Amino acid sequence: MNLAGVDLNLLVALDALLEERSVTRAANRIGLSQPGMSNTLARLRRLFDDPLLVRRGTEMVPTARAESLARPVRAALVVIEEALEHRPAFDPATDSRSFTISCSDYSVLMLIGPLVRRVARDAPEVTIQVLPRTLEPTRALQSGAVDLIVEPPEIMGDTTLPSRHLFEDRWMCCVWEGNTRVGDRMTTDTYVELGHLSYSMGAGQPASLADRHVAALGLERRIEFTVESFLLAPFLLQGTDLAALVPARAAPHLQRTADVRLLDPPVAFPTLVERLWWHPRHAGDPAHAWLRARIAEVAAELEP
Repeated sequence: MNLAGVDLNLLVALDALLEERSVTRAANRIGLSQPGMSNTLARLRRLFDDPLLVRRGTEMVPTARAESLARPVRAALVVIEEALEHRPAFDPATDSRSFTISCSDYSVLMLIGPLVRRVARDAPEVTIQVLPRTLEPTRALQSGAVDLIVEPPEIMGDTTLPSRHLFEDRWMCCVWEGNTRVGDRMTTDTYVELGHLSYSMGAGQPASLADRHVAALGLERRIEFTVESFLLAPFLLQGTDLAALVPARAAPHLQRTADVRLLDPPVAFPTLVERLWWHPRHAGDPAHAWLRARIAEVAAELEP
């Protein structure tokens, strides 16, 4: 028998009929009218090519074929009911899961570092693979290439994927501590005259949001170096008159690794907003939801 051509609701009716041995009681049990149940019994008889229930006096009794069906039909319905009622659970202390996150090195510094320590403590069987930023983040989530992405809304465009606000930041000018061409504040003239270190996702790829804003303002700068990671900026600025744009929240980390100072930029920049993005198919996954909550907790701790 080909199950593709079987209405599984018939099995629900058959189970009720075999249990109640009455068309009327079976109809009441599953919410059908008596004529509806009679019609269903007729369909069952055609399906199994057997009377299934025959009248004996004032009651209906199952045929041998019906009796052979009673137990497996009941067992099958129990399995289906349990499957439909089952709510997947996730115990971070014992369960194993693997996740892939795509984000910038800035997000790695601000979020993933603290997240690693939290996951290692609370979920020893959970593994996280961090991938570089992708040029097609929406497609990466849709295809399942990554589970989560941390990006500003400007990068994600007009996607309808679910997301969660993480934190905000502002752009600062970063220069070598010994840069004598820069005083206590960065002026527009000085900013334009300096050589600049910029970073992007790779050769020929879009510049950072801050660099795009500078270009939109019509400020012509001399980009002398371009790198793929803003984390390299403090090292490359050493002993030079170059300037770079970096997120303010990263300042303590950068100043621990190199002699740099940060100044307010001479022009206003849009706020840098970081959001967490995922695909709707993961919305009800308890393990996925647990990880999203942990990332949100780390982000919340960045606020003063």
